[in-house]
Amino acid sequence: MRQRLSSEPDRYRGRRRVPTPPRSRYAAVVTTAFVGAGIVALGAGALPDAKTVDPSAIADLDQTSMQQDLADRAEDADRASRDGRSDTAAQAATDDVWLLPLHGYDFTSAYGMRWGQLHAGIDLAAAEGTPYRAVHGGTVKLAGYYGGYGNAVIIDHGNGIETIYGHSSQVAVKAGQQVKAGDTLGFVGSTGHAYGSHLHLEVHVNGEPRDPIPWFRDRGADIKLQVEAIYGDVAAS
Repeated sequence: MRQRLSSEPDRYRGRRRVPTPPRSRYAAVVTTAFVGAGIVALGAGALPDAKTVDPSAIADLDQTSMQQDLADRAEDADRASRDGRSDTAAQAATDDVWLLPLHGYDFTSAYGMRWGQLHAGIDLAAAEGTPYRAVHGGTVKLAGYYGGYGNAVIIDHGNGIETIYGHSSQVAVKAGQQVKAGDTLGFVGSTGHAYGSHLHLEVHVNGEPRDPIPWFRDRGADIKLQVEAIYGDVAAS
């Protein structure tokens, strides 16, 4: 075995390998390029030429796409129809609701005879300027000064039903305006024949006044809870 001369270059020093000579790197790059080109060529050969595709296959694809588009449009139309029915049902539920005109009021006067004449509504005391709202949807029949009612609002709810809101400090609607249950109609005051700031509320059916307490109770808005509290205190005293 020939002994390496100290003048010969050492191909391995420690654990680091001497870099591959330039000629070897060039060969590796060339080889990789040829292999990649071959793969691309094989892939291209596997794809059909556009001129050789069967026209009937293209027609089938077009027909399938058209059918899918029609199905998507039908589904969108059906969804819109369902949404429309939901909106209609929600609107019908809103139109049917009855609400109290105020919250946080003091009940001060009931429906019935008072000082020898009919007090045709109820009185709900609240601070002047407190907004009150429509108890049910309808059309504003009157909005303005109305004799002893002072500044008043009358709402026509249809079917011969009307509600009157009296003694307002000011009104917030106009005659002919459409309102929904909960819309602000005006603000509590003491205009007209009134003693102290309160809302006077009446319900009329075919021109005849009705007691608002049972009327609202039958429609899910209970004024009677406040009435019983007032009457209970009077009875106890």
